[in-house]
Amino acid sequence: MTSPKYDFRQFQEELARLERKPATPAPAKPLGKKATAALRMSIAREEFLALRQRHGLSVADVVAFFPEEEGIAYLQGLIAAAQARPRRRTSPQV
Repeated sequence: MTSPKYDFRQFQEELARLERKPATPAPAKPLGKKATAALRMSIAREEFLALRQRHGLSVADVVAFFPEEEGIAYLQGLIAAAQARPRRRTSPQV
């Protein structure tokens, strides 16, 4: 009885074939300077927010990290979330 052979060499060839495929397709058009800067900033923002959540950083750390306008917008969002309460139902007037 012969069994199909799957040797280490075949495994290496399949692995090399997978590595040759590009993981992500390259963009069709190169990004401009502003788009590249915005992309870098968004990646940094996501990483910082993950660090903030993981390490429990304070609001002051967040405000100091982001540009002034975004820091203020973040603080306003925190204030709005703290003040947002469900509306009270009014009782019918008798």
